[in-house]
Amino acid sequence: MLRVVLPKGSLERATLDLFEQADLAVHRSSEVDYQATIDDPRVAEVKILRPQEIPRYVSEGLFDLGITGRDWIEETGVDVVTLGELHYSKATARPVQVVLAVADASPVRSVADLAAGPAPVRVATEYPELTRRYLEAHGVKAEVMLSYGATEAKVPDIADAVVEITETGRALRAAGLRVVETVLVSHTELIANPLAWADPGNQHAMQQLHTLLQGTLEARGKVLVKLNVGEAALAAVIDLLPSMKAPTLSQLFGGQDYAVETVVPKALINTLIPALKDAGATDIIEVPLAKIVH
Repeated sequence: MLRVVLPKGSLERATLDLFEQADLAVHRSSEVDYQATIDDPRVAEVKILRPQEIPRYVSEGLFDLGITGRDWIEETGVDVVTLGELHYSKATARPVQVVLAVADASPVRSVADLAAGPAPVRVATEYPELTRRYLEAHGVKAEVMLSYGATEAKVPDIADAVVEITETGRALRAAGLRVVETVLVSHTELIANPLAWADPGNQHAMQQLHTLLQGTLEARGKVLVKLNVGEAALAAVIDLLPSMKAPTLSQLFGGQDYAVETVVPKALINTLIPALKDAGATDIIEVPLAKIVH
């Protein structure tokens, strides 16, 4: 049975929602309790901790399986096994970005400008190790200052630049900052302890949990469309249907009509259903999806 650690903070609600939709609901006594349970025979223990700490705890074997961001894996530099990216974040399905930003009025337009300017450059960040490695690789002599919270407030009074995380860039722009470079594109990842992963039983359980989570994410934004259509209109209806591979087609009993079903993006459904009706489809049904497993 697996010891699992999930992230608290900005990723917490999105992660708990994902697990619930994957039929792995996380139960705890209160919203601030760091101890939790999942009613699943593969899961022995669940903790909810800061994502910054999760890569190290998983690497050291305190937990077998965890969810955190690629940013914290790179920052800690620890040895973990990545089962795969999980394409969700606190607000969207897009990855977050760790960016180098300066005051909007700054003459700096690239990391090369920092390297060419007066040294050392003062950079405030919550990612000191990642930032040091990045700046060193670009020949920038810098004083990297560990800074928690709103690092953009440090520019330009305390720091010349910040390395900060952003999903849309809106907050940085509102603070009068301009993104100069992208340091890292960071997806949420499912990670495992290498020794736990080496055990065939653990590995199989981890892969099964990953299948449930990935299947849930795959189903987001998609619906199943089912319809009936006569043979004369079949080709026109099929031409309208996007599908993952090809629509499923079966002949109805006792006649020349056909039943058709396929998975389509939810974003297309408001124009697709009227177009299908216009092309001759009948009995059109839109069905929400919980999981898609390839």
